[in-house]
Amino acid sequence: MSNVVEVDNLSHVYVNERGAFLALEHIRLNVRQGEFLSLIGPSGCGKTTLLSLISGLLTPSAGTVRVSGEEIKQPSSKVGYMLQQDYLFPWLTIYDNASIGLELMAKRNEASRKLVLELLEDMGLGDVADQYPHQLSGGMRQRVALVRTLAVEPDILLLDEPFSALDYQTKLQLEDLVSITLKSRGKTAILVTHDITEAIAMSDRIVVLQPHPGRILTTVEVPSAIREALPLKAREAGGFHDLFHRLWGYFEEMETKGGDNRG
Repeated sequence: MSNVVEVDNLSHVYVNERGAFLALEHIRLNVRQGEFLSLIGPSGCGKTTLLSLISGLLTPSAGTVRVSGEEIKQPSSKVGYMLQQDYLFPWLTIYDNASIGLELMAKRNEASRKLVLELLEDMGLGDVADQYPHQLSGGMRQRVALVRTLAVEPDILLLDEPFSALDYQTKLQLEDLVSITLKSRGKTAILVTHDITEAIAMSDRIVVLQPHPGRILTTVEVPSAIREALPLKAREAGGFHDLFHRLWGYFEEMETKGGDNRG
């Protein structure tokens, strides 16, 4: 299976009036076509910085990022980025919010219109396409944000804690819906989360980052019994709790060495 994302010897330094800070060092990471990969780790390990580098929002101090063979040096249509907040425009309908990326890229046409409507249906939003953001719940708004991200047909989706602001029941429901949608469309995704159980339930592989500077501590393959179940049912699968305790052990190990497991 080919790699969609190739991160080669990536390092990044932030510079401000107080000096230079090494956020990431020597990151090497490949993500396969159709894979769902999660990044976890304590505060200061550079999870969101790594997403920003893959998206092209930041330029690495050293090393390279390639998506579908193309080096990423600036934001690219190959990469879709979904944030914690939905950032919907209150004056636009749900359909128009979902189509805004296509509008900005001058790609609104009959084919893209059909795709947006299809995605809205898949997300259970077909009957609210003419409504406005204030009429929707938080979970529904996040679904609109996902449709907006998918509508431009990126090669990879970057998900930066997209469920963290939702109540627990809505979060679990949305995890299942996102998992079904991404798998049915063969999409590749990288999720940043503070929730170890979410990472296990949704992922094919989990990358654990250690802080100060951010480096890859280990990469863990999620057992097939968990991978093949929807996230809600995956939490009941054999091996789930053993894997949780294994990952939690890495956090405890980092804390003992001076990390912070609250991240």
